Amino acid sequence: MNDNNFRMPARRWATVAAATALAAGPAALAAAGPAHATGEQGRASAVVLRTGLDVSLLNKTVNVPLAVSLNEVQAPQSAEKTTLTARLDGVDGGQPFSVLRADVASAKATTTDTKAEGSTNLAHAEIHVPGLPLLSLVEIEGVTSKATCEAGKAPTASANVLGSVTALGKKVTLTAGGPTQVTVPGVGEVRLDLSKTETTSRTAAATALELTVSVNPLKLNVAEVTGTVTLAKATCEAPPAPAPSREPAAPSQEPASEVKPQGAPAEAGLAETGGSSTTPYLAAGAVALLVAGGGAVVLARRRG
Repeated sequence: MNDNNFRMPARRWATVAAATALAAGPAALAAAGPAHATGEQGRASAVVLRTGLDVSLLNKTVNVPLAVSLNEVQAPQSAEKTTLTARLDGVDGGQPFSVLRADVASAKATTTDTKAEGSTNLAHAEIHVPGLPLLSLVEIEGVTSKATCEAGKAPTASANVLGSVTALGKKVTLTAGGPTQVTVPGVGEVRLDLSKTETTSRTAAATALELTVSVNPLKLNVAEVTGTVTLAKATCEAPPAPAPSREPAAPSQEPASEVKPQGAPAEAGLAETGGSSTTPYLAAGAVALLVAGGGAVVLARRRG
């Protein structure tokens, strides 16, 4: 029998292999190649001071919202600010009013493809509110906060109050067990919450100090101030984690089986089908016996 019925010519094998490679090429490259980074960045923010106060003047006939932010920055566009004074106009007899003065007041926010971070630093600062021109609402030696979010890692947040804190002229000791309340008769009260931090699987936030304020100096209704003051807050959100790369499958180590033409002699010493070198002789003997048996049957029928 012609060998071409059992073995594909080498030229035809090459054509089929090339067509298979062209058809499977894009899918195979997509499966085997490493994943590319998305280029997405996380988010970060930082602010040294933020007020959410309501100022009532002239026996509550005029309400002025005292909404001030000092050195507030946000990223992806990395930024840093170091302004030392926050002012508000029109609440102190029409004159500019300084809400905060500090020796150091910086906020920084940065992002990359793998990391987002916000941080603040405030040192030797005094915060004032209308109605208390000579008495500081709070004085601090230093506060810091930092939030770091890195792709594929747990976010971290930290906030610290460094040195002493004075509220409404009273030196106070802050504890992590709960808020500290300061009350001054005829002036008002301030509640101080120390070092708040919060983290999730991809975000973090840290606030060094938060004040809840209620001030009515001497009960004269010249200026009543209520609301909140936030000092040194930093937040972040991690960029998406890169997808793990997929390595191409390792080639099989088993040798490819060889297709032999029918009737091709087996190599000596191979026992691929369980046979041996005596197999052809046994087969020939069996055929001879079969033929002899058939002839004996025919002869017996004729004699009968």
